[in-house]
Amino acid sequence: MTDFEPCDPGYAENVREIFEAAPFIRSLGAELVALAPGRCESGLGLRAEHLQQYGFVHAGVQATLADHTAGCAAATLMAAGQRVLTAEFKINLLRAARGDQLVCRAHVLRPGRTLTVAESEIFVLNAGSETLAAKAMVTLAIVG
Repeated sequence: MTDFEPCDPGYAENVREIFEAAPFIRSLGAELVALAPGRCESGLGLRAEHLQQYGFVHAGVQATLADHTAGCAAATLMAAGQRVLTAEFKINLLRAARGDQLVCRAHVLRPGRTLTVAESEIFVLNAGSETLAAKAMVTLAIVG
């Protein structure tokens, strides 16, 4: 994995603010777990409202967590005053997710001046076991 240098020495505080400022993310209950340049990890304790009709974690919940976490990974490399917006993403749901918690780990694959590409992996935790449930590829526009 490539090590990146952040453009903004205050990136951690700025990314925490970005993560927590999104009302939809707050309503889901997602939390920021860890940050490093080019990386972000988030978590979500699963509740009944996160499930679809068969009791598995809804694809929209997984996609939202993958997208937002990738955006925050990209934001760790932005200059002060810039913003990151999703331009495109694709998610592969690898297995039906059922468990106690989701963990999303995202990392930047290629930072750019106008576009950054990141990858997110969603793991489901169940009784202490961690299983890969989904992978997303996210293209992010750097604006401002």
